[in-house]
Amino acid sequence: MKLPVPVVKAVVRGLVKPVLGPPVPLVVQRAYLQALSAPLLPAGTTVERTVLGGRPAERVTGADTDGRGSVLLLHGGAFITGSPRSHRVVAAHLAAAASVPVHVLDYRLSPEHPYPAPVDDAIAAYDQLAADGPVAVFGDSAGGCLALLLARTRTPVALALVSPLTDLTRGLSGAWTGEDILVRTSWAREGCEAFAGGADLHSLSPRFDDLSGLPPTLVHVSEHERLRPEGEELVARAREVGVDVELVELPGLWHDVHLFAHLLDEAAQATASIGRWLGARLR
Repeated sequence: MKLPVPVVKAVVRGLVKPVLGPPVPLVVQRAYLQALSAPLLPAGTTVERTVLGGRPAERVTGADTDGRGSVLLLHGGAFITGSPRSHRVVAAHLAAAASVPVHVLDYRLSPEHPYPAPVDDAIAAYDQLAADGPVAVFGDSAGGCLALLLARTRTPVALALVSPLTDLTRGLSGAWTGEDILVRTSWAREGCEAFAGGADLHSLSPRFDDLSGLPPTLVHVSEHERLRPEGEELVARAREVGVDVELVELPGLWHDVHLFAHLLDEAAQATASIGRWLGARLR
């Protein structure tokens, strides 16, 4: 059963956002998000626990899985939270629309495992999948950053990025402006600092990369989120160097709204459109 946008927005603002970031201990943030992640999945969804690149993962398939290749999903969560469970609903809607398996990687989280551990996990998972066929990569928020860092050394068939974080220097400084009903600047600062460890934030920021080697790329951003300018800038710069890139802006919605595809029809439609796009690129 889907709910109206104002109802879901109120839930996000009142029950999710206040828990993300200091002073709430990180262990509480993680446990709380896990507890909230009990989504209703599309009929015919199958979830299988696997190991991918030496890390736990989930292989999610829809009722009709006949496409070629697979999707590697790198979840968001500010590098410090998130899991296959938190992104199972996104994976299920993508798999149903793309007609291919979606593999959700449980990469190592920061601050326990700062850069390069999460990127190394993503590359190892990609390499294992690529040995069996073409791979597209999906990443949301911090996962979008990881997908772009993976693309520095690997060439997926396609990249699908939702609300991608491209500039860690802004995340650490909190130099974002505008409305965001989900992401607190203190949470972004905590995550960027934890992920970087002792590494240089500028060198870890895809915003400053040469984007000419990117594969076909789809970027979704929402009207009411602080990362919208980063997504828009990424698309503009990619177009300048000849990348096949498409930008979709979701009016009236918020950061990473696709996570609520089980509650919100607009989110379900947006996620399904990404799945169809990925399936077409893999075919």
